[in-house]
Formats: sequence, C-alpha cells, structure tokens
Amino acid sequence: MKGGGFVSEQKESIFKKAKRSRSYLKIGVAGPSGSGKTYGALLIASGLVNDIEKVCVIDTENGSANLYDHLGTYTVVDFSPPFHPDRYSNIIAMAVEQGFEVIIIDSTSHEWDGQGGCLDLHQKFGGDFRDWKKVTPLHNKFINSILQARAHVICCTRKKTDYSMENSGGKTKVRKVGMKEIQRDGFEYELTVAFDINVDHIATSSKDRTGLFPNTQPFTITEETGKALREWNEGKS
Repeated sequence: MKGGGFVSEQKESIFKKAKRSRSYLKIGVAGPSGSGKTYGALLIASGLVNDIEKVCVIDTENGSANLYDHLGTYTVVDFSPPFHPDRYSNIIAMAVEQGFEVIIIDSTSHEWDGQGGCLDLHQKFGGDFRDWKKVTPLHNKFINSILQARAHVICCTRKKTDYSMENSGGKTKVRKVGMKEIQRDGFEYELTVAFDINVDHIATSSKDRTGLFPNTQPFTITEETGKALREWNEGKS
C-alpha cells in the first residue's frame, strides 16, 4: 500500500461528523442544608432508569439517604470518614462493577472539606502551597472516576453563604455575595448539567449542556426531570 493511501485512511478514521450518541450523564445537585439535595437526586435517578433498584447512594450524610425508601428499593452505602479521594474512587468503581446504572454521591463536599479529604490532607502534608502537588493528583483521580464511570453519576454538593470584606469611608463592611459550593472551584464545569436548589426547594440550572433547563426559569425537581434527561440522552428530544 502506498504511503498516501495510508494517510488517507488515517484521516477518515480521525475526522468524523459530529453525532450525539447515548452517554453516561454526570449531574450536579447543589444547595444549602435542608434544600432537598438528596430527595431531588433520588427523584432524578428514578426518572433516569426504569428500575430504582439500579440506583446506589454513597451516603456521607449520616444515613439521610435512608429517609426516602417510599420511592422504592434502592441501595445505600454508609460512607464514613476518612473521606480520602481514593476511597470515593474505589467505591464508585465497585458500584459500577455491581451493575448499578445510577450512582448518587451524597455528598462530594466531604471529599474536599471533610475528615481525610483534600483540605485535611493538604494540612497533613505541611499546608504549604507546594503541597498541593501531592493533593491535586488525588482530587483529579476522584474527578476522573466520576467522568469515566460507566453509569450515570449524580453529585450532591453542599453550599454555604459566602461573604466579602469591603472598605467604605474608612469602615470595613461585610457583604453577602451569594452561596459558594463546598468543593474545589470549577467542579461543576465537568458536569453535563448542574442544578442549584434553594431553601424553598426551588431549582435553577447553573450549567446545562442539554438545553432543557433555561437558567432563567426556576422549577421544582421531580421524577419528570430525570425522564426529560433520559429522553434527551436517548435522542428523543
């Protein structure tokens, strides 16, 4: 075979027309305590799959995932400290091996700011800026375990009120600037769609690759939210 023909075959295999195919969705549900993150995630999961027995919850919230068994028979993994990133990665891999179609991580915040999590590890390594070289690969491995999991993954994340210090007329004032996710900055950019829920259980989308949830339209998460995502993923919408 002549060299030119080989190059031509390579081009044909590399350059392909864009075509959306069925994939494993990575979904974020973020909100303050009491906003309904766990319940909302379970409703989305029940809409994503026909059988809620195919749903597994990795529960770092002291058994809160057990409160909604009226939705059906799903599986709960009681996940206690230490919240080392590798432990998250391992349990995600185990859930995939067990055949679960939806994995809910409730919550991802402990991986970042919990006992044995990234911030804790950074301090134990010395707390110097250079010590992030030891922590960042562990966090990246955790992120990759979510992105590469052959299952839909719903990531619940805590949010807390964020403040800024401002100087006005020689006086320092504290100004509320919104709610900040307890996770590393940029976490939601890895997701297919990310929902924010407020204390009144009203959701908006902060990121949406599906185009199903305009961020100007607040809504309540229901099982239909999961069904809409499933239909989009299957190319039906």
